[in-house]
Amino acid sequence: MDIYEKINELYDRKREIELGGGDDKIDRQHEKGKLTARERIDLLLDKGTFVELNPFVTHRTRDFGMDKMKGPGDGVVTGYGKVNGRPVYLFSQDFTVFGGALGEMHAMKIANVMDLAAKNGAPFIGLNDSGGARIQEGVVSLDGYGEIFYRNAVYSGVIPQISVILGPCAGGAVYSPAITDFVFMTDNTSQMFITGPKVIETVTGEKISSEDLGGSKVHNAISGNAHFRAASEEEVLADVRRLLSYLPQNNEEMPPRLEADAANDDRPELVDIVPFETIRPYDVRKVIDQVVDADSFMEVQPEFARNIVVGLARIKGETVGLVCNQPKVMAGGLDIDSSDKAARFIRFCDSFNIPIITFEDVTGFFPGIKQEHGGIIRHGAKILYAYSEATVPKMTVILRKAYGGAYVALNSKSIGADIVYAWPNAEIAVMGPQGAANIIFAREIANSDDPEATRAAKIEEYKEKFANPYVAASHGMVDDVIDPRETRIKLIQALEMMRNKKEERPKKKHGNIPL
Repeated sequence: MDIYEKINELYDRKREIELGGGDDKIDRQHEKGKLTARERIDLLLDKGTFVELNPFVTHRTRDFGMDKMKGPGDGVVTGYGKVNGRPVYLFSQDFTVFGGALGEMHAMKIANVMDLAAKNGAPFIGLNDSGGARIQEGVVSLDGYGEIFYRNAVYSGVIPQISVILGPCAGGAVYSPAITDFVFMTDNTSQMFITGPKVIETVTGEKISSEDLGGSKVHNAISGNAHFRAASEEEVLADVRRLLSYLPQNNEEMPPRLEADAANDDRPELVDIVPFETIRPYDVRKVIDQVVDADSFMEVQPEFARNIVVGLARIKGETVGLVCNQPKVMAGGLDIDSSDKAARFIRFCDSFNIPIITFEDVTGFFPGIKQEHGGIIRHGAKILYAYSEATVPKMTVILRKAYGGAYVALNSKSIGADIVYAWPNAEIAVMGPQGAANIIFAREIANSDDPEATRAAKIEEYKEKFANPYVAASHGMVDDVIDPRETRIKLIQALEMMRNKKEERPKKKHGNIPL
Protein backbone atom coordinates (compact mmCIF):
# COMPACT_ATOMS: atom_id res chain seq x y z
CA MET A 1 0.00 0.00 0.00
CA ASP A 2 1.51 3.36 -1.00
CA ILE A 3 0.98 6.83 0.48
CA TYR A 4 -1.84 7.70 -1.92
CA GLU A 5 -3.84 4.68 -0.84
CA LYS A 6 -3.32 5.76 2.78
CA ILE A 7 -4.53 9.24 1.92
CA ASN A 8 -7.60 7.80 0.18
CA GLU A 9 -8.27 5.67 3.25
CA LEU A 10 -8.08 8.84 5.39
CA TYR A 11 -10.71 10.58 3.28
CA ASP A 12 -12.94 7.50 3.28
CA ARG A 13 -12.83 7.41 7.06
CA LYS A 14 -13.61 11.12 7.29
CA ARG A 15 -16.57 10.77 4.92
CA GLU A 16 -17.94 7.99 7.11
CA ILE A 17 -17.57 10.17 10.20
CA GLU A 18 -19.28 13.11 8.48
CA LEU A 19 -22.31 10.90 7.73
CA GLY A 20 -22.85 10.43 11.46
CA GLY A 21 -25.64 7.92 12.01
CA GLY A 22 -26.22 7.51 8.27
CA ASP A 23 -28.61 8.81 5.63
CA ASP A 24 -31.75 7.31 7.19
CA LYS A 25 -31.19 9.03 10.53
CA ILE A 26 -30.25 12.27 8.81
CA ASP A 27 -33.55 12.11 6.88
CA ARG A 28 -35.45 11.57 10.15
CA GLN A 29 -33.69 14.58 11.65
CA HIS A 30 -34.79 16.70 8.70
CA GLU A 31 -38.37 15.36 8.92
CA LYS A 32 -38.54 16.71 12.47
CA GLY A 33 -37.60 20.15 11.18
CA LYS A 34 -34.10 19.86 12.60
CA LEU A 35 -30.71 20.32 10.97
CA THR A 36 -27.74 18.01 11.44
CA ALA A 37 -24.82 18.85 13.73
CA ARG A 38 -22.62 19.83 10.79
CA GLU A 39 -25.31 21.82 8.99
CA ARG A 40 -25.70 23.90 12.15
CA ILE A 41 -21.98 24.57 12.32
CA ASP A 42 -21.98 25.67 8.67
CA LEU A 43 -24.77 28.18 9.39
CA LEU A 44 -23.19 29.54 12.55
CA LEU A 45 -19.61 30.03 11.39
CA ASP A 46 -18.13 32.16 8.65
CA LYS A 47 -17.94 30.09 5.48
CA GLY A 48 -14.94 27.79 5.25
CA THR A 49 -13.52 28.58 8.70
CA PHE A 50 -14.44 25.43 10.66
CA VAL A 51 -11.58 23.25 11.88
CA GLU A 52 -12.69 19.98 13.45
CA LEU A 53 -10.94 18.42 16.44
CA ASN A 54 -10.93 14.78 17.59
CA PRO A 55 -13.09 13.44 14.73
CA PHE A 56 -11.84 9.87 15.19
CA VAL A 57 -12.77 9.56 18.87
CA THR A 58 -15.21 6.72 19.62
CA HIS A 59 -16.69 5.19 22.76
CA ARG A 60 -14.90 2.50 24.78
CA THR A 61 -17.98 0.71 26.12
CA ARG A 62 -18.36 -3.03 25.59
CA ASP A 63 -21.47 -3.75 27.68
CA PHE A 64 -25.12 -3.95 26.55
CA GLY A 65 -24.12 -4.66 22.95
CA MET A 66 -22.23 -1.38 22.60
CA ASP A 67 -19.19 -3.26 21.32
CA LYS A 68 -21.13 -3.97 18.13
CA MET A 69 -22.34 -0.37 17.69
CA LYS A 70 -20.39 2.26 15.78
CA GLY A 71 -20.46 5.79 17.07
CA PRO A 72 -18.73 8.20 14.67
CA GLY A 73 -17.21 11.04 16.68
CA ASP A 74 -19.03 9.59 19.72
CA GLY A 75 -22.09 11.70 18.92
CA VAL A 76 -20.54 15.17 19.03
CA VAL A 77 -18.63 17.40 16.60
CA THR A 78 -16.09 19.75 18.20
CA GLY A 79 -13.71 22.36 16.88
CA TYR A 80 -13.21 26.05 16.19
CA GLY A 81 -13.88 28.63 13.52
CA LYS A 82 -14.81 32.27 13.11
CA VAL A 83 -17.93 34.39 13.53
CA ASN A 84 -17.75 37.85 11.98
CA GLY A 85 -14.03 37.24 11.47
CA ARG A 86 -13.33 36.52 15.16
CA PRO A 87 -12.44 33.08 16.62
CA VAL A 88 -14.97 30.96 18.53
CA TYR A 89 -14.82 27.41 19.86
CA LEU A 90 -17.81 25.08 19.86
CA PHE A 91 -19.40 21.68 20.06
CA SER A 92 -22.43 20.43 18.15
CA GLN A 93 -24.17 17.30 19.41
CA ASP A 94 -25.14 14.79 16.74
CA PHE A 95 -28.59 13.36 17.42
CA THR A 96 -28.12 10.79 14.64
CA VAL A 97 -25.44 9.04 16.76
CA PHE A 98 -26.81 7.51 19.99
CA GLY A 99 -29.42 10.30 20.10
CA GLY A 100 -26.65 12.73 21.00
CA ALA A 101 -26.43 11.08 24.43
CA LEU A 102 -23.38 12.07 26.46
CA GLY A 103 -20.82 9.42 27.31
CA GLU A 104 -17.27 9.39 28.60
CA MET A 105 -15.46 10.24 25.34
CA HIS A 106 -18.22 12.57 24.18
CA ALA A 107 -17.67 14.60 27.36
CA MET A 108 -13.90 14.45 26.96
CA LYS A 109 -14.16 16.04 23.52
CA ILE A 110 -16.31 18.89 24.88
CA ALA A 111 -14.02 19.45 27.88
CA ASN A 112 -10.96 19.57 25.64
CA VAL A 113 -12.39 22.23 23.35
CA MET A 114 -13.62 24.27 26.34
CA ASP A 115 -10.08 24.30 27.71
CA LEU A 116 -8.79 25.49 24.33
CA ALA A 117 -11.38 28.29 24.28
CA ALA A 118 -10.28 29.49 27.72
CA LYS A 119 -6.56 29.24 26.95
CA ASN A 120 -7.03 31.28 23.78
CA GLY A 121 -9.53 33.75 25.20
CA ALA A 122 -12.39 33.12 22.79
CA PRO A 123 -16.18 32.62 23.21
CA PHE A 124 -17.50 29.09 23.62
CA ILE A 125 -20.76 27.94 22.02
CA GLY A 126 -22.64 24.71 22.71
CA LEU A 127 -25.17 23.44 20.15
CA ASN A 128 -27.22 21.06 22.28
CA ASP A 129 -29.34 18.22 20.87
CA SER A 130 -29.13 15.36 23.33
CA GLY A 131 -31.26 12.80 25.10
CA GLY A 132 -29.13 13.17 28.23
CA ALA A 133 -26.64 10.78 29.82
CA ARG A 134 -25.74 7.59 27.94
CA ILE A 135 -27.29 4.95 30.22
CA GLN A 136 -25.16 2.10 28.86
CA GLU A 137 -22.03 3.81 30.18
CA GLY A 138 -23.36 4.25 33.71
CA VAL A 139 -21.56 6.49 36.14
CA VAL A 140 -18.77 7.55 33.74
CA SER A 141 -21.35 9.49 31.73
CA LEU A 142 -22.39 11.35 34.89
CA ASP A 143 -18.74 12.05 35.64
CA GLY A 144 -18.48 13.49 32.13
CA TYR A 145 -21.23 15.99 32.93
CA GLY A 146 -19.29 17.00 36.03
CA GLU A 147 -16.21 17.74 33.93
CA ILE A 148 -18.30 20.08 31.77
CA PHE A 149 -20.12 21.76 34.67
CA TYR A 150 -16.81 22.46 36.38
CA ARG A 151 -15.46 24.22 33.31
CA ASN A 152 -18.69 26.18 32.81
CA ALA A 153 -18.27 27.54 36.34
CA VAL A 154 -14.51 28.16 36.28
CA TYR A 155 -14.61 29.90 32.89
CA SER A 156 -17.71 31.95 33.78
CA GLY A 157 -16.78 35.63 33.53
CA VAL A 158 -13.59 34.74 31.66
CA ILE A 159 -14.99 33.96 28.21
CA PRO A 160 -18.56 34.42 26.97
CA GLN A 161 -20.44 31.10 27.03
CA ILE A 162 -23.55 30.58 24.89
CA SER A 163 -25.89 27.58 24.80
CA VAL A 164 -28.22 26.86 21.89
CA ILE A 165 -30.94 24.29 22.57
CA LEU A 166 -31.87 22.63 19.28
CA GLY A 167 -33.62 19.46 20.42
CA PRO A 168 -34.43 17.63 23.63
CA CYS A 169 -32.23 18.54 26.58
CA ALA A 170 -33.03 16.45 29.65
CA GLY A 171 -31.63 15.55 33.04
CA GLY A 172 -28.03 16.53 33.63
CA ALA A 173 -27.86 18.02 30.14
CA VAL A 174 -29.81 21.11 31.26
CA TYR A 175 -27.40 22.21 33.98
CA SER A 176 -24.54 23.14 31.68
CA PRO A 177 -26.74 25.58 29.71
CA ALA A 178 -28.06 26.98 32.99
CA ILE A 179 -24.53 28.02 34.02
CA THR A 180 -23.71 29.66 30.69
CA ASP A 181 -24.34 33.34 29.97
CA PHE A 182 -27.13 33.05 27.39
CA VAL A 183 -29.53 30.30 26.33
CA PHE A 184 -31.21 30.26 22.90
CA MET A 185 -34.13 27.98 21.97
CA THR A 186 -36.15 27.15 18.86
CA ASP A 187 -39.93 26.96 18.78
CA ASN A 188 -41.53 23.49 18.67
CA THR A 189 -38.29 21.50 18.37
CA SER A 190 -36.30 22.30 21.53
CA GLN A 191 -37.15 21.43 25.12
CA MET A 192 -35.43 21.53 28.50
CA PHE A 193 -36.52 19.68 31.63
CA ILE A 194 -35.01 17.79 34.55
CA THR A 195 -37.53 14.97 34.28
CA GLY A 196 -39.68 14.29 31.22
CA PRO A 197 -43.46 14.05 30.98
CA LYS A 198 -43.55 10.26 31.46
CA VAL A 199 -41.59 10.40 34.71
CA ILE A 200 -43.73 13.24 36.00
CA GLU A 201 -46.91 11.31 35.21
CA THR A 202 -45.55 8.21 36.97
CA VAL A 203 -44.48 10.08 40.10
CA THR A 204 -47.17 12.77 40.47
CA GLY A 205 -49.99 11.67 38.15
CA GLU A 206 -49.79 14.96 36.25
CA LYS A 207 -50.08 14.76 32.46
CA ILE A 208 -48.30 17.29 30.27
CA SER A 209 -46.68 17.42 26.84
CA SER A 210 -42.95 17.94 26.32
CA GLU A 211 -43.61 21.33 24.75
CA ASP A 212 -45.87 22.53 27.57
CA LEU A 213 -43.41 21.25 30.16
CA GLY A 214 -40.18 22.63 28.78
CA GLY A 215 -40.64 24.25 25.37
CA SER A 216 -39.19 27.55 24.22
CA LYS A 217 -42.23 29.62 25.20
CA VAL A 218 -42.23 28.19 28.73
CA HIS A 219 -38.57 28.93 29.37
CA ASN A 220 -38.58 32.35 27.72
CA ALA A 221 -41.78 33.65 29.30
CA ILE A 222 -42.39 31.73 32.54
CA SER A 223 -39.30 30.11 34.04
CA GLY A 224 -36.74 32.62 32.77
CA ASN A 225 -34.28 29.81 32.04
CA ALA A 226 -33.81 30.96 28.43
CA HIS A 227 -32.99 34.37 26.99
CA PHE A 228 -33.91 34.18 23.29
CA ARG A 229 -36.12 32.10 21.02
CA ALA A 230 -36.76 31.98 17.29
CA ALA A 231 -39.06 30.16 14.91
CA SER A 232 -36.31 28.21 13.12
CA GLU A 233 -32.76 27.01 13.58
CA GLU A 234 -31.60 29.33 10.81
CA GLU A 235 -33.03 32.33 12.68
CA VAL A 236 -31.70 31.32 16.07
CA LEU A 237 -28.17 30.79 14.76
CA ALA A 238 -28.31 34.19 13.03
CA ASP A 239 -29.27 35.67 16.41
CA VAL A 240 -26.23 34.02 18.03
CA ARG A 241 -24.02 35.65 15.41
CA ARG A 242 -25.65 39.00 16.14
CA LEU A 243 -25.17 38.65 19.90
CA LEU A 244 -21.47 37.89 19.47
CA SER A 245 -21.04 41.15 17.53
CA TYR A 246 -21.63 43.08 20.80
CA LEU A 247 -19.27 41.04 22.97
CA PRO A 248 -15.53 41.09 23.59
CA GLN A 249 -13.61 37.86 23.09
CA ASN A 250 -12.82 37.60 26.81
CA ASN A 251 -12.77 39.52 30.08
CA GLU A 252 -9.47 41.25 29.30
CA GLU A 253 -10.71 42.87 26.10
CA MET A 254 -13.07 45.76 25.47
CA PRO A 255 -16.20 45.16 23.36
CA PRO A 256 -15.84 45.82 19.63
CA ARG A 257 -16.58 49.37 18.47
CA LEU A 258 -18.20 50.17 15.16
CA GLU A 259 -17.76 53.24 13.05
CA ALA A 260 -19.55 56.12 14.78
CA ASP A 261 -22.86 57.28 13.36
CA ALA A 262 -22.55 60.83 12.03
CA ALA A 263 -26.26 61.59 12.49
CA ASN A 264 -27.54 64.53 14.55
CA ASP A 265 -27.63 63.44 18.21
CA ASP A 266 -30.44 65.76 19.32
CA ARG A 267 -33.63 63.79 19.99
CA PRO A 268 -36.60 66.21 20.11
CA GLU A 269 -39.10 63.32 20.10
CA LEU A 270 -38.09 62.31 23.63
CA VAL A 271 -40.11 65.16 25.10
CA ASP A 272 -43.34 63.64 23.80
CA ILE A 273 -42.65 59.96 24.62
CA VAL A 274 -42.69 60.14 28.42
CA PRO A 275 -46.00 61.53 29.76
CA PHE A 276 -45.67 64.32 32.33
CA GLU A 277 -48.31 62.71 34.56
CA THR A 278 -46.55 60.06 36.66
CA ILE A 279 -49.44 57.58 36.55
CA ARG A 280 -49.66 57.40 32.76
CA PRO A 281 -47.89 54.39 31.21
CA TYR A 282 -45.61 54.38 28.17
CA ASP A 283 -43.22 51.94 26.48
CA VAL A 284 -39.63 52.53 27.57
CA ARG A 285 -38.45 50.85 24.35
CA LYS A 286 -39.44 54.06 22.55
CA VAL A 287 -37.00 55.95 24.76
CA ILE A 288 -34.31 53.37 24.07
CA ASP A 289 -34.85 53.60 20.30
CA GLN A 290 -34.37 57.37 20.44
CA VAL A 291 -31.16 57.22 22.46
CA VAL A 292 -29.23 54.29 20.93
CA ASP A 293 -27.90 53.87 17.40
CA ALA A 294 -30.58 52.95 14.87
CA ASP A 295 -31.70 49.30 15.00
CA SER A 296 -28.93 48.41 17.45
CA PHE A 297 -30.99 47.34 20.48
CA MET A 298 -30.95 43.57 21.10
CA GLU A 299 -33.31 42.86 23.97
CA VAL A 300 -32.49 40.01 26.36
CA GLN A 301 -35.35 37.96 27.86
CA PRO A 302 -38.06 40.16 26.27
CA GLU A 303 -40.87 37.83 27.38
CA PHE A 304 -39.78 37.26 31.00
CA ALA A 305 -40.30 39.76 33.86
CA ARG A 306 -41.57 42.33 31.38
CA ASN A 307 -41.65 45.10 34.02
CA ILE A 308 -37.93 45.53 33.38
CA VAL A 309 -36.24 45.77 29.97
CA VAL A 310 -32.60 44.75 29.57
CA GLY A 311 -30.43 44.31 26.52
CA LEU A 312 -27.39 45.29 24.49
CA ALA A 313 -27.16 48.24 22.12
CA ARG A 314 -24.70 50.72 20.65
CA ILE A 315 -24.29 54.42 21.24
CA LYS A 316 -22.00 56.07 18.69
CA GLY A 317 -20.79 52.58 17.80
CA GLU A 318 -19.90 51.63 21.38
CA THR A 319 -21.51 48.60 23.04
CA VAL A 320 -23.61 49.36 26.13
CA GLY A 321 -25.88 47.36 28.39
CA LEU A 322 -29.30 48.84 29.18
CA VAL A 323 -31.37 48.26 32.32
CA CYS A 324 -34.73 50.06 32.13
CA ASN A 325 -37.96 50.13 34.11
CA GLN A 326 -41.00 49.42 31.96
CA PRO A 327 -43.86 51.67 33.16
CA LYS A 328 -46.48 49.93 31.00
CA VAL A 329 -46.07 46.69 33.01
CA MET A 330 -46.72 46.78 36.77
CA ALA A 331 -45.98 50.53 36.62
CA GLY A 332 -42.31 49.59 36.29
CA GLY A 333 -42.15 48.29 39.87
CA LEU A 334 -39.50 45.75 40.83
CA ASP A 335 -40.55 42.23 41.81
CA ILE A 336 -38.74 38.94 42.39
CA ASP A 337 -38.32 37.96 38.74
CA SER A 338 -37.30 41.40 37.49
CA SER A 339 -34.71 41.64 40.27
CA ASP A 340 -33.15 38.34 39.20
CA LYS A 341 -33.27 39.30 35.52
CA ALA A 342 -31.63 42.70 36.06
CA ALA A 343 -28.99 41.51 38.52
CA ARG A 344 -27.72 38.72 36.32
CA PHE A 345 -27.54 40.98 33.27
CA ILE A 346 -25.67 43.66 35.24
CA ARG A 347 -23.12 41.09 36.39
CA PHE A 348 -22.66 39.82 32.82
CA CYS A 349 -21.97 43.34 31.56
CA ASP A 350 -19.52 43.97 34.38
CA SER A 351 -17.70 40.69 33.65
CA PHE A 352 -17.08 41.69 30.05
CA ASN A 353 -16.34 45.43 30.31
CA ILE A 354 -19.67 46.62 28.94
CA PRO A 355 -20.80 50.04 30.30
CA ILE A 356 -24.21 49.98 31.99
CA ILE A 357 -26.89 52.61 31.38
CA THR A 358 -30.01 52.66 33.57
CA PHE A 359 -33.24 54.38 32.53
CA GLU A 360 -35.18 54.81 35.75
CA ASP A 361 -38.91 55.28 36.22
CA VAL A 362 -39.81 53.20 39.25
CA THR A 363 -42.59 53.29 41.82
CA GLY A 364 -40.73 50.98 44.21
CA PHE A 365 -40.47 47.30 45.03
CA PHE A 366 -43.75 45.56 44.29
CA PRO A 367 -45.87 45.08 47.43
CA GLY A 368 -47.86 42.00 48.42
CA ILE A 369 -47.89 38.90 50.57
CA LYS A 370 -46.81 36.64 47.68
CA GLN A 371 -43.77 38.81 47.00
CA GLU A 372 -42.78 39.06 50.66
CA HIS A 373 -43.16 35.34 51.28
CA GLY A 374 -41.37 34.57 48.01
CA GLY A 375 -38.29 36.43 49.22
CA ILE A 376 -38.45 39.87 47.60
CA ILE A 377 -35.96 41.09 50.23
CA ARG A 378 -33.38 38.52 49.15
CA HIS A 379 -34.08 38.90 45.43
CA GLY A 380 -34.23 42.70 45.50
CA ALA A 381 -30.88 42.73 47.30
CA LYS A 382 -29.34 41.10 44.22
CA ILE A 383 -29.79 44.35 42.26
CA LEU A 384 -28.14 46.36 45.02
CA TYR A 385 -25.29 43.87 45.15
CA ALA A 386 -24.82 43.70 41.37
CA TYR A 387 -24.64 47.47 40.88
CA SER A 388 -22.40 47.96 43.92
CA GLU A 389 -20.04 45.22 42.75
CA ALA A 390 -19.79 46.45 39.16
CA THR A 391 -16.73 48.52 38.21
CA VAL A 392 -17.58 49.32 34.58
CA PRO A 393 -18.81 52.82 33.69
CA LYS A 394 -22.30 53.18 35.20
CA MET A 395 -24.76 55.90 34.19
CA THR A 396 -28.34 56.52 35.31
CA VAL A 397 -30.99 58.72 33.71
CA ILE A 398 -34.03 59.34 35.92
CA LEU A 399 -36.84 59.80 33.41
CA ARG A 400 -39.73 60.39 35.79
CA LYS A 401 -40.26 58.55 39.13
CA ALA A 402 -37.55 57.38 41.53
CA TYR A 403 -39.15 56.36 44.79
CA GLY A 404 -37.93 54.66 47.93
CA GLY A 405 -35.50 51.76 48.13
CA ALA A 406 -35.92 51.10 44.42
CA TYR A 407 -34.37 54.52 43.71
CA VAL A 408 -31.32 53.52 45.75
CA ALA A 409 -31.16 50.04 44.17
CA LEU A 410 -31.23 51.27 40.58
CA ASN A 411 -27.68 52.59 40.35
CA SER A 412 -27.91 55.63 42.60
CA LYS A 413 -24.77 57.63 43.44
CA SER A 414 -24.65 56.05 46.89
CA ILE A 415 -24.08 52.56 45.47
CA GLY A 416 -21.51 53.56 42.90
CA ALA A 417 -23.08 55.33 39.92
CA ASP A 418 -20.51 57.41 38.06
CA ILE A 419 -23.02 59.78 36.48
CA VAL A 420 -26.67 60.40 37.38
CA TYR A 421 -28.79 62.63 35.20
CA ALA A 422 -32.41 63.57 35.81
CA TRP A 423 -35.01 65.04 33.53
CA PRO A 424 -36.65 68.25 34.89
CA ASN A 425 -39.96 66.48 35.58
CA ALA A 426 -38.28 63.76 37.69
CA GLU A 427 -39.65 63.03 41.16
CA ILE A 428 -37.01 61.68 43.54
CA ALA A 429 -38.37 60.91 46.99
CA VAL A 430 -38.91 58.36 49.72
CA MET A 431 -42.36 57.74 48.29
CA GLY A 432 -44.83 59.25 45.84
CA PRO A 433 -46.18 62.72 46.66
CA GLN A 434 -49.77 61.45 47.10
CA GLY A 435 -48.82 58.83 49.66
CA ALA A 436 -46.34 61.09 51.41
CA ALA A 437 -48.82 63.96 51.74
CA ASN A 438 -51.46 61.64 53.18
CA ILE A 439 -49.02 60.57 55.91
CA ILE A 440 -47.18 63.81 56.70
CA PHE A 441 -50.23 66.06 56.56
CA ALA A 442 -52.88 63.57 57.71
CA ARG A 443 -54.10 65.72 60.62
CA GLU A 444 -54.25 68.94 58.62
CA ILE A 445 -56.18 67.23 55.83
CA ALA A 446 -58.62 65.59 58.25
CA ASN A 447 -59.31 68.86 60.13
CA SER A 448 -59.70 70.93 56.97
CA ASP A 449 -63.02 72.37 55.85
CA ASP A 450 -62.21 71.09 52.35
CA PRO A 451 -60.04 67.93 52.76
CA GLU A 452 -59.65 67.31 49.02
CA ALA A 453 -58.47 70.82 48.28
CA THR A 454 -56.09 70.69 51.24
CA ARG A 455 -54.76 67.31 50.12
CA ALA A 456 -54.13 68.65 46.60
CA ALA A 457 -52.33 71.68 48.03
CA LYS A 458 -50.19 69.54 50.32
CA ILE A 459 -49.27 67.22 47.45
CA GLU A 460 -48.02 70.22 45.48
CA GLU A 461 -46.17 71.48 48.55
CA TYR A 462 -44.45 68.12 48.96
CA LYS A 463 -43.50 68.06 45.28
CA GLU A 464 -42.03 71.55 45.57
CA LYS A 465 -40.02 70.80 48.71
CA PHE A 466 -38.97 67.19 48.18
CA ALA A 467 -40.15 65.36 45.04
CA ASN A 468 -38.14 67.14 42.36
CA PRO A 469 -34.67 66.68 40.88
CA TYR A 470 -33.24 69.91 42.24
CA VAL A 471 -33.31 68.81 45.86
CA ALA A 472 -31.34 65.67 45.00
CA ALA A 473 -29.05 67.75 42.77
CA SER A 474 -28.37 70.20 45.59
CA HIS A 475 -27.05 67.30 47.68
CA GLY A 476 -24.89 65.92 44.83
CA MET A 477 -27.06 62.83 44.34
CA VAL A 478 -27.85 64.01 40.80
CA ASP A 479 -24.96 65.31 38.71
CA ASP A 480 -27.11 67.41 36.43
CA VAL A 481 -30.70 68.08 35.44
CA ILE A 482 -30.82 67.83 31.68
CA ASP A 483 -33.07 68.65 28.76
CA PRO A 484 -34.61 65.31 27.69
CA ARG A 485 -33.75 66.12 24.09
CA GLU A 486 -30.04 66.09 24.98
CA THR A 487 -30.07 62.66 26.62
CA ARG A 488 -28.17 60.92 23.82
CA ILE A 489 -25.58 63.70 23.67
CA LYS A 490 -25.01 63.57 27.43
CA LEU A 491 -24.57 59.79 27.37
CA ILE A 492 -22.12 59.99 24.44
CA GLN A 493 -20.08 62.51 26.42
CA ALA A 494 -20.18 60.37 29.55
CA LEU A 495 -19.11 57.23 27.70
CA GLU A 496 -16.20 59.09 26.14
CA MET A 497 -15.17 60.55 29.49
CA MET A 498 -15.18 57.14 31.22
CA ARG A 499 -13.60 55.07 28.46
CA ASN A 500 -10.46 54.54 30.56
CA LYS A 501 -12.20 54.12 33.91
CA LYS A 502 -10.37 51.95 36.44
CA GLU A 503 -11.84 51.07 39.80
CA GLU A 504 -10.57 48.48 42.25
CA ARG A 505 -12.42 46.54 44.93
CA PRO A 506 -10.93 45.07 48.14
CA LYS A 507 -8.97 41.93 47.39
CA LYS A 508 -11.01 38.82 48.18
CA LYS A 509 -11.73 35.37 46.88
CA HIS A 510 -15.26 36.39 45.86
CA GLY A 511 -18.29 38.03 47.39
CA ASN A 512 -21.37 36.22 48.66
CA ILE A 513 -24.29 37.52 46.59
CA PRO A 514 -27.68 36.76 48.17
CA LEU A 515 -28.97 33.78 46.19
